[in-house]
Parts: sequence; C-alpha cells; structure tokens
Amino acid sequence: MSPPSALKPVSGRRIDPLGLVTQICLLAGHKSFTRSLVRSCKNSGLSRAIQSRDTPALFDLLMDFFSLQGVSDYVANTYVAEHGNAEYGHITELLADSPNLCDKLAGFDQFTSCGYSKSAVTCNCPDLLASCPVPQLPLRKGQLNQAAFSLYLFLNDVCDGDLVGFIDRTLKSNDRPGHPDRLELMRLALVDELMAVFGISRKLIHMTFADLLIGCGQQRPNWQAVGQSMIAVDSLVHNFLHRTGILYVYDAPHAFGPACYGPNGCEAIIDDLARQIDARQFNRSNPAYYPRLVQHAIWRYCAEAALAVCNGRNIDDTARCQFSDCALFKACGRVPLNPA
Repeated sequence: MSPPSALKPVSGRRIDPLGLVTQICLLAGHKSFTRSLVRSCKNSGLSRAIQSRDTPALFDLLMDFFSLQGVSDYVANTYVAEHGNAEYGHITELLADSPNLCDKLAGFDQFTSCGYSKSAVTCNCPDLLASCPVPQLPLRKGQLNQAAFSLYLFLNDVCDGDLVGFIDRTLKSNDRPGHPDRLELMRLALVDELMAVFGISRKLIHMTFADLLIGCGQQRPNWQAVGQSMIAVDSLVHNFLHRTGILYVYDAPHAFGPACYGPNGCEAIIDDLARQIDARQFNRSNPAYYPRLVQHAIWRYCAEAALAVCNGRNIDDTARCQFSDCALFKACGRVPLNPA
C-alpha cells in the first residue's frame, strides 16, 4: 500500500497515523520483543521440536495455539486443562483402530466438507458417525475436531511428515532476492499454503507462525525476517485503527473480519506504517522493518493483559472517546466505534 497523498480531517482534526503509531511503539512496544520470543520458544519446547524436526511434537504445540480461537485465552486454556487437547499420537491410534473409516479420512485432499458438529451430534456422513474417530477428540467444538484432523493430514500428506522442511522449501521457492516486496512474497506463499488447513484463520496463522518463525528461526534461512513481517489483526488492533481515525485517513473503513486482510485492510495499513517506522530506534538489534513489532505494540496498548488503555472497558463506543488519561487523547481522532 502506498502512503496516503494527504491526511484527511476526521471529526474536525487532522490525524497523523505515522506519528500516532510511532508514539504507540514508544509507549507500549516491547523493547526486547525478539529476545522474549526466543526465550519463550525455548521454555515451551518449541525450539527443541524445530531443531529435531519433531513433527508430532509440533502438532501438539500448534494445537495449543489453535485451540484459542473464538473465545478468550482464559476460557480456552481452562477447557483444555479440564478436558485435554488433540495429540498427534492419539489421532494416529484412532485412525489405526477404526475399522470402518469414512472416505474423507483417506488423506488431506479427501478431508473436505466433513461437517462434524459437536453440539448437533451430526456430520455429512451420519451413517458412519458412530465409528468415526473425529468426534472422539475431547475438544471444545466440532470445528476444532475437524481442524485437528485436517492439520494432522496436512502435516503427513502435504509436508511429508516434516513441517520444518516444508517451511524451508516454501520460503526458498518463493524468495526473490532484490525484490522490494521479497518478504511479503515469502510470507504470502507460506500463509496461503497453511490456509488450506480447515478452520484456521489468516489471523491465527499470522499470530502463531510469527512467533514460531521469530522465536525458532535464528539458524534457519529467512525464518526470522518473514516472521517479523507478519501482522496478527485481532479486534483490539482493528478497533484501535478505527477509533484513532487511521482507517479514515487511509480511506479504508471496514468491519472487523476478513476485510482486515484485504487489499485496503488493517494488515496493509500497518505494513505501510511499518515501512516508514525504523524499528531500530526502539532497539538497535531490531531490523528496520518490523511490522509484527508495530502490531504487537498496538495490541499491548489496548489489551487488558498489558497497558489496557484503548478498549471497550475505558471507552463508551457509542460516542467519541472521553478517556482523557490516554497519552494520545489530543492527537487521536476519537471516532466512535458504534455511534448511537
């Protein structure tokens, strides 16, 4: 996305997106963000699984991330603590012990339109449901059961049992040295491949694989740089761009959802701002271009688990924000999220 040719007045104000987001990075940016991800990946066992190319362990760790979708982290983690999560070894056993497998479980390409619903206790092949292994996973909803089997088959069939090698090959085959959008080309190729897994959103892929590539990619070609270029747009990030007026400066108003990853969505706006913000000013060890850091700073400024400033608990979204304690109050467009 090209920078806007001129800033548009919003609610009687001229909004400076670059100045606002740079200030957010100074206020809420994690100065040792990369180092903290490397440390987190080591502590979780993710780095060890990458080094040993342990795809079963990587499946289990990825499902820990994927189980977070649709609800708060607290709700998701509480459910997993009580009931357990999908495990690679368990799915292998279920497939081996099921004598009358549905044709959809023959491989990744065949696993389409499963339709299993935990609440309705049904699927698109109801005659085989009683003996099907898909419902036997103790997950929160049927969509997650489908996602677990889809990921399992993807790792075995598409990745040939080697997720690390698959990432290496995908990045290498889409690398265009010297191209101005080299990182974007590699990032899009990897994300598009992973989008084939059922029930996994673009946002979830960006969130999960950004941390994996940054935290585990020090010794692998292009991993850290591609991970640093990823942008996870959740409702907090989208709402920040709306409330501040940044969406309107870019002439890109849209509802939170798939449009956030469209050609004129939140991802493109943050990427454009990140191209103008030299992240080395926050930590000399950062790369100059670091969209994930910029997006994470916005998230930290809003999230209750971090600075908790720009969110629905502090702001009546039916009117212009009156939270004058915000450091950005005078510079912000204060656009109502849900005007009365």
